[in-house]
Amino acid sequence: MPTTPERLRPYLPYGLEDLPKLLERPRSAPRAELMAGLVAYLHRVGAPPASLAAARRLGEPHSRAIVTGQQAGLLTGPAFTFYKAHSALALARQYDAPGRAVVAVFWVASQDHDTDEVRSARMLDLDERLHTLSLELPRAHPAGRIPFGPYLEQVCTLLGRFGGIPSVRERICRAMVGEWSYSEVFARLLLEFLGPEGLVVLDPMAPELAPLFVPALEREIAMPLASAEAINQTAARMRADGLEPALGRGEAATNLFFEGADGVRRLLRFREGHFEDGERRYTPADLLAILHHDPSRITPAAGLRPVVQDLVLPTAGFVVGPGELKYVAELGGVYRLHGLEPPAVIRRMGATVLEPPIRRILDGYGLDPWAFQANPEEQFLQALAKQHALARQLEASLDEIIAKFAQAQGLLAQFEPTLERSRRRAQKRVTHELERLRHKLLQAELRKEGIVRAQFERLKLHLTPGGAPQERIYPFLMYLLKHGEGVLERLRRAPAVGNVGLEV
Repeated sequence: MPTTPERLRPYLPYGLEDLPKLLERPRSAPRAELMAGLVAYLHRVGAPPASLAAARRLGEPHSRAIVTGQQAGLLTGPAFTFYKAHSALALARQYDAPGRAVVAVFWVASQDHDTDEVRSARMLDLDERLHTLSLELPRAHPAGRIPFGPYLEQVCTLLGRFGGIPSVRERICRAMVGEWSYSEVFARLLLEFLGPEGLVVLDPMAPELAPLFVPALEREIAMPLASAEAINQTAARMRADGLEPALGRGEAATNLFFEGADGVRRLLRFREGHFEDGERRYTPADLLAILHHDPSRITPAAGLRPVVQDLVLPTAGFVVGPGELKYVAELGGVYRLHGLEPPAVIRRMGATVLEPPIRRILDGYGLDPWAFQANPEEQFLQALAKQHALARQLEASLDEIIAKFAQAQGLLAQFEPTLERSRRRAQKRVTHELERLRHKLLQAELRKEGIVRAQFERLKLHLTPGGAPQERIYPFLMYLLKHGEGVLERLRRAPAVGNVGLEV
């Protein structure tokens, strides 16, 4: 099934439907060095046997990779981190074949320095109490340089308050204990739960792997503005086509970041034959010397990262989120600049975990979880309108009864005036009973409206916390803590793409 929006197709030449033919095409990569680096890194971070075996298969001559990635979020970040990994794993299983290994690789964005995006976690326990934690991480430091140890106690305290299944909590805590960086803890948690399925995790800042990216970074240093110009040219084409580009490179901006002696990661600009990071200037020779001494200090910007990734990995498919499609669409010129053909760009699976009370409420009102998440207020109003429509019909029926009774009373007065006293008593009794019935109807309506509102607030707490879809807020580990590994098995059985409800 196509996964590329039609308007982006001119900029993303290959989608899911093209993956089979791309898998058949030869793709060069430093497979032997990649395998050696991955196996050494995975051994060090405690990967399970299935992950190590998959890494070794990448060393085979015709191996291919289905790649995805994400920032190193706290407790693996939002649930869509797991959904990206699942899509890559499911596609790798589907297309793996004798003589052509297809391996799922998760790129940990350890070089990313936007620590505000990875420092927080929000979790909803079985009693529907919200637990939150925001760590005080150093600003503008790559996640791969931040030690996790100083934050371990805070995270374990959060897990203790949350509760959940003790065996799952112990596995999470065990993965976090040790002399690990922030990105290494993220990798260890992914490997703890998805490594047994054969997921290979790659941290580009790991000393075992960083040297693999030196040739690509050398080319960027040699032509510092070319890839930025290629992005801007594509952005101009997109605007002419009525699209709003996601990326743009400013005046003199390169596609490279430099990590200074203070640990801060800064964008490099190139002017008059020199690079500058806002603190000092560097010649190309200065940067090459630093690159060869410590290759992890010079890292790609977003406009270069997928290309650097695909220069090292034999990538056939790149699994991305809906927001990433547009920025990857701008990189065609950068791929050509580095002599690469782009991979198939595939939109990840979307998922909503449906816990029993939430499933019952949705079913009771005939609500679709995806429609609700897209526009909860509209769905809320439509459900209320259904409830009010029934109440209005009942009130209209009562008004009809009152009108008919008044008409009958008038006819009775004309027919036999001597029955006036009896007629008035009857009118009083009937009016009283009808008013009592109307009052009960009103009470029921108000009570029902209160229940409906409470149920919709509950839906929003589970499905759109803080106004965002569930998968973008709550970590998948939260559902493992609440419901055990059955939810992981349900994820494993889900399709690689499309929107899925995971019932627990």
